Amino acid sequence: MRTTRDRIRHALSFELIGLALVTPLGAWIFGMPMADIGVVGVGAATIATIWNYVYNLGFDALMQRLTGGTQKSVAIRVAHAVLFEAGLLIVLMPLIAWYLGIGLVQAFFMDVSFAVFYMVYAFVFNWGYDRVFPLPAWQTSSQTP
Repeated sequence: MRTTRDRIRHALSFELIGLALVTPLGAWIFGMPMADIGVVGVGAATIATIWNYVYNLGFDALMQRLTGGTQKSVAIRVAHAVLFEAGLLIVLMPLIAWYLGIGLVQAFFMDVSFAVFYMVYAFVFNWGYDRVFPLPAWQTSSQTP
């Protein structure tokens, strides 16, 4: 299992890199001021950082209990990313609609767009993170994370 310090490094680096990518892209794609997308991004990142820590702790604990380890196959990584983003979608959609003064349908499509971006980003980031910061147990395993 990862340490608390490692989980905090993971969550913060994930959100900071994600914000640096999604803010200018979101402003350009949705034709909204970068400041507005930035505020939505920071608010969403704050919620997502807390969710990231809690979700990954729970996901790893469940994997440990069910499989005896925390190494993730490609299929498990895909499920991990999809479930993470589904939880955020439910929470963030009404907040986006409220802050940007848009309807729930538009907020839904905007949130889904962000979720798709972050789902792909989460898959790539987490795989890269596991390669850069592998657990000691993985280094003796014949499987690579």
